[in-house]
Amino acid sequence: MSIFFYNLRPEDELPFARQCSEQYGIPFGYCLDYPSPENYHLAKGYDAVSCTPCDMSRPVVEAFHDLGVKYITTRSIGIDHIDRIRARELGMRVGNVTYPSTGVASYAVMLILMCSRRMGDILARAAVQDYTLKDKIGEDITDMTVGIVGTGKIATAAARQLSGFGCTILYYGHHENEEMARFGTQVPLEELLTRSDAITLHTNATDANHHMIDAAAMEKMKDGVILVNTARGKLIDTDALIEALERGKVGAAALDVLENENGLYYYNRMGDVIENRQMAILRSFPNVILSPHTAFYTRKNIFHMVQGCFEAVDAWNHGRETEREVYPD
Repeated sequence: MSIFFYNLRPEDELPFARQCSEQYGIPFGYCLDYPSPENYHLAKGYDAVSCTPCDMSRPVVEAFHDLGVKYITTRSIGIDHIDRIRARELGMRVGNVTYPSTGVASYAVMLILMCSRRMGDILARAAVQDYTLKDKIGEDITDMTVGIVGTGKIATAAARQLSGFGCTILYYGHHENEEMARFGTQVPLEELLTRSDAITLHTNATDANHHMIDAAAMEKMKDGVILVNTARGKLIDTDALIEALERGKVGAAALDVLENENGLYYYNRMGDVIENRQMAILRSFPNVILSPHTAFYTRKNIFHMVQGCFEAVDAWNHGRETEREVYPD
């Protein structure tokens, strides 16, 4: 039993991979690049491949299957980049990972605070030695109503952390959550949109919720609402967000994820002409914060992401069920 890791980062993931390899007795190989036709062959002879969010569509899955790969493990919670239907048809098993929810949750809370206090603009002006107070006045989060979309572990951690600020918390999700109920009130999505001063998204991307935050949803929001997304870029209609920012309907946005971010985030594109007009427009707004999909990026989380791959492969090798396994929708 063995794993080949694609785009394994030597500076953080590699030491943990070595540690887990010794712990589980599973050898591994790796390369620094994302899967591509030029490097698929590197996985030949390995039982599993591990990747981060990248192109794992039907042709890629089929290419690995032809090489004898039986398992695909992604070092992410999100699985929408993998053609799980084709993998299932080919008899390949697919797994994802989980990691402590507090890292992403605290990052989202940080972004809410930065938007409410106009910190992006304050730092940009300070960088050119503008130390005046003009147009820098912010809002106190204690006086705000914060809406959380989602009822999973990260959403729950965000509610727990936000409760310490004394703000009013609303949340929306398809499932009951007794712990979240300790910190906030479950409401229909439309009510959350209309009542919230800040909205933070914590739900997976599915066909059903694609562009759940579209022009119609934004029109229901308060004027000047803060919108934070550390979940998946596909949840927000980016063109609609740009239009809402331009006319002041959305007062500020903090986006750790973007639509069409593949080929951008996690690459060094310094000096390149980037063909993404939506990103260029968003970067031009002083009330928008873009971070390159780093909400998850803590030492603790990276260990769990690497360990989860070994854990899944070890379970499959020994015929055990594992919560790491995911199936087609």
